[in-house]
Amino acid sequence: MDRIVLKNMGFYGYHGNLESEQSQGQRFYVDVEVKTDLTKAGQTDNLEDSINYVEIYNTVNAVMTGEPRHLLEKLGALIADELWNNYKGIVGLSVTVRKPSVPIAGMLDYVEVITTRGQF
Repeated sequence: MDRIVLKNMGFYGYHGNLESEQSQGQRFYVDVEVKTDLTKAGQTDNLEDSINYVEIYNTVNAVMTGEPRHLLEKLGALIADELWNNYKGIVGLSVTVRKPSVPIAGMLDYVEVITTRGQF
């Protein structure tokens, strides 16, 4: 199955379970992978036969810069559900939300939550 992938989109948002996270904000990174059949788009060279990745980006941006949420799980579900419900031709998708600045007393690069829909 063909895929459209948007990797490492960066956003500044006010998400987190701690009050300081919601008042000061922090960076988040998101990957989206959409499984779909791109055969027709490859033949016609017409955007109408594909899934517009600018619109995917705009969907992610609206969630990540929008209303503060407590959990990465909620952010991933909002993005996944919006894409799944509003774009024809998606047979599977994966949304990864990464948070590099986590309130953990230890060394790590980031925490991420991966949300999937459909055949993934």
